[in-house]
Amino acid sequence: MTRIRFHPEAQSDLQSAQSWYRERSQIAAQAFVTEVLRGLKSIAESPEAWPQTRANERRFVLTRFPYSIIYRTRETDVFITAIAHHRRLPDYWHGRE
Repeated sequence: MTRIRFHPEAQSDLQSAQSWYRERSQIAAQAFVTEVLRGLKSIAESPEAWPQTRANERRFVLTRFPYSIIYRTRETDVFITAIAHHRRLPDYWHGRE
């Protein structure tokens, strides 16, 4: 299984989304985290399986929440650049290295 690393702002994306859901429902917040963890596991097991977008990034779309996991594959790991809400400014994460 491939190692997963997070850009600090991607980690912040995740924490912000989790907090937003927690303010509304602890159950929704837990379901969100579970869905993200499922996505991360799938990405780690098969990083090349999801569509490549521009800038050598790939996108894993969550099924129950309006978010995608944006990541880059590298020789030794997978680098998560964003946990992106579908209605936020497109490509706001570009430039995260």
